[in-house]
Amino acid sequence: MEFREALVTKRTEAGLSFSPLQVEQLQKYYEMLVETNKVMNLTAITEPEDVAIKHMIDSLLVYDAQLFAGKKLADVGTGAGLPGLPLKIYCPSLEVVLIDSLAKRVHFLEQVIAELGLEGISCVHLRAEEAGQSPLHRGQYDIVVARAVAALPVLTEYCLPLVKTGGYFFALKGSKYAEEAQAAEHAITILGGTLESAQKVKLPGLDDGRGIIKIKKVKATPKQYPRKAGLPSKNSL
Repeated sequence: MEFREALVTKRTEAGLSFSPLQVEQLQKYYEMLVETNKVMNLTAITEPEDVAIKHMIDSLLVYDAQLFAGKKLADVGTGAGLPGLPLKIYCPSLEVVLIDSLAKRVHFLEQVIAELGLEGISCVHLRAEEAGQSPLHRGQYDIVVARAVAALPVLTEYCLPLVKTGGYFFALKGSKYAEEAQAAEHAITILGGTLESAQKVKLPGLDDGRGIIKIKKVKATPKQYPRKAGLPSKNSL
């Protein structure tokens, strides 16, 4: 099944609805992703139907119209732009910042943004630990998202400092999402958050047990977090 066909035929099952412009934008993004992937390691998933379901639709399962519309969102460790770029395409009123530590990935994302004519979206070349201690990013976002970047205790230290008090951090996780949520409760509390939910989500035609973890920021993160680059992953909270 071709990318466009998969996107259109599977959208209803996923509870999504795309305008013709959104389909065109996602199609162009897919084409640029697959072409650039020939010379740069962006994704192991390249089959058209798989990209449509496992990348684009998967990224959009985190979307909540009440929480996301008109808000400021950061995508930490965005890689190939997932989930931040599909979320921007799906919800144009979102203000999106894509954060990644690799300059060549950031350059690719800037090319996609320009090609699609997207506004209200930018890219930042920074490690997550650096972003979390930067006045430009710390406590500046209504929503922070991350997709399978690291174990949840580590990921929470990367992401929760960026969230405004009262805002949310969403982690898109694989089949062990419930165990990860339980293992991260101590870190979540230290970092100023509370675990609101760990919910299973289902992709069209797949039942691989993936889930979305929702964490609310209830108080300011202590100043010492995130720790210096490398420390969160070596010695998680």
